[in-house]
Amino acid sequence: MPFRRFLRASVPQSQLAAVADEVARRYGEPSAQFECLEANNWLSVPCVVNDQWFVKVIADQHSFVHALLTTGRNIGAFSSGTEGFFEHFSTPIEMAEHELEATRRMRELGVNAPEPIEAFEHEGVGVLVLEYLPSFRTLDELDAEAAVSFAPELFENLSRMHDAGLTHGDLRAENVLVAPNDEGVETLYFIDATRVREEAIADAKAYDLACALASLTPLIGAPVAIEAAREHYSASDLLAAREFLDFVNMRPDHDFDNALVKGEIEKAIS
Repeated sequence: MPFRRFLRASVPQSQLAAVADEVARRYGEPSAQFECLEANNWLSVPCVVNDQWFVKVIADQHSFVHALLTTGRNIGAFSSGTEGFFEHFSTPIEMAEHELEATRRMRELGVNAPEPIEAFEHEGVGVLVLEYLPSFRTLDELDAEAAVSFAPELFENLSRMHDAGLTHGDLRAENVLVAPNDEGVETLYFIDATRVREEAIADAKAYDLACALASLTPLIGAPVAIEAAREHYSASDLLAAREFLDFVNMRPDHDFDNALVKGEIEKAIS
């Protein structure tokens, strides 16, 4: 999209090269090669450095866009009958540090995520360095059979986060990756967690669950998605998630049959 291209172009190639050089210097590499990835991302310029590190470069304009998105999401939360629970990051380095910490917490809980390495500031931009996963598919790239097989794992990991008081806040197909682990077995990896207010954790959990159902339903159908969710979530959890489905359905990164999912939730808990 033109605006996304504008965000990428507004971080000059020379500045991206300087960040790549700094990453290589920090980890003992004599030189740096970097490639900017064509990712569906409004909030950073994602790059790969020396085929070893996944690097997000976050500039002031990305922080500004995050503020706009946060306002829009909170308005959507109000439409679901609750106070807005998304929080804004005031600076690019704060955005990078939050994602680093969220990724660390997920891994501490046994939830797969790329290894968090470092967040730092360089020449006015925030820099997040993570493990590079060279081979992965996003959730929406799976065929129906594969998506069905991974659905229980998705809800198991999500409930593990929720039980520990951690929410994702931006769960969508592009933020759930399928990649081989250290043993070569394909598993789910979660990326791009955002910030929510701690006092609104219950609403944020319900929103996460609604987003998970919205992401899986186009791939495997609402009945199968809800059945997988019920292994880890109660009827009251599903009812709470149902209240957020209208809001989730308004988001451009979800495309599902809202009425069908609502109806299947009512069937499942009746």
